[in-house]
Amino acid sequence: MSELTLPTARQRPFDPPDELMKLREQAPIHRMRFGDGTMGWLITGYSLARAVLADSRFSNRPELAHPPIAARAELSAQLRQQEFKMPPGIFLRTDAPEHTRYRKLLTGQFTVRRMKMLEPRIAQIVEDHLDAMAAGERPVDLVEAFALPIPSLVICELLGVPYEDREQFQYDSKKLLALETKAEDAMTALGRVFGYLHGLIKRKRAEPDEHLLSGLIESGELNDEELTGVAFILLIAGHETTANMLGLGTYALLSNPDQLALVRDDPSAVDNAVEELLRYLTIIHIGPVRTALEDVELDGVIVKEGEGVALSLPVVNRDPARFPDPERLDLSRQAGGHLTFGHGIHQCLGQQLARVEMRIGYPALLRRFPGLRLAVPPAEVPMRTDMSIYGVHRLPVTW
Repeated sequence: MSELTLPTARQRPFDPPDELMKLREQAPIHRMRFGDGTMGWLITGYSLARAVLADSRFSNRPELAHPPIAARAELSAQLRQQEFKMPPGIFLRTDAPEHTRYRKLLTGQFTVRRMKMLEPRIAQIVEDHLDAMAAGERPVDLVEAFALPIPSLVICELLGVPYEDREQFQYDSKKLLALETKAEDAMTALGRVFGYLHGLIKRKRAEPDEHLLSGLIESGELNDEELTGVAFILLIAGHETTANMLGLGTYALLSNPDQLALVRDDPSAVDNAVEELLRYLTIIHIGPVRTALEDVELDGVIVKEGEGVALSLPVVNRDPARFPDPERLDLSRQAGGHLTFGHGIHQCLGQQLARVEMRIGYPALLRRFPGLRLAVPPAEVPMRTDMSIYGVHRLPVTW
């Protein structure tokens, strides 16, 4: 197995880098140099990726992590040097039993039943934004007008974050997700978001409401620093991930008119369509990363204690051993079992909310604007290869 570094440049907007696709054909695991110079492993096979995500011998703790690309490794090193302290409560970067404690408090807030109860309000939010698009000028940037504001408003209402404060936290989110952000800019953005959320928590202690953050406060299980960390994860992940799926998914549908028609015209096809778009596009394109807590054998190779293991989810989700003809977008495919939301104890907490937003958002958009089309040549659509969550920076459309 030859040494490699993780490529991020794509030859086509909806496909993983060709180098990674070729690697998957050779073997499910490969030796790789991480961004901090250490040697570790890259997984491109579905079964192996699923096994690692469920294996407690692999840690998700940040102090053990080896970032897979150089820019992120430099940022992590600079943050450590400047002794920047993350608040507790950032449960995505913890292991059991600490993770179990946070997860138990939050799981009941994101059940399928509770998300279904939100459907009428989400549908109204979608219709309001479609009305605004219809009344406005054309062309329009679909990200700014539709894909970003809908999940932002939904997560703000769910948490109890004032939506009028969105401009600053959306700006800071972009800074934190940009791969080339410098340490001082990242610290400024982190400090601003943490400071804002810490102040919000204090206000809610004094004046509780019916929203999720107040419920967590009233439980008495978390202190203000922990609540700040939990709120940070829910707020950032709650709008950035779905926003990029709505934008990139619409672009993929516009590029595949026969598949678009299925979403627009057949309500019974929408559930499958959402799962297939999640599989086919896989916007988490760098990582996740785990660190071996002991020597572990994977597919005949020994991952040594302390070594990093990076999973290429876009490639894993196109493993032909799991998904026949995986390079084709097929919205009639039974795409359940994809790893876009992860697997194991760190499986995405908000996945049901994301599904509801997409199940409502895609068909409503396409039915309201049956003539929806790109307003620029495809080559001019700016892709988010420079961000840790993939998607489109802008999607100019008209109808």
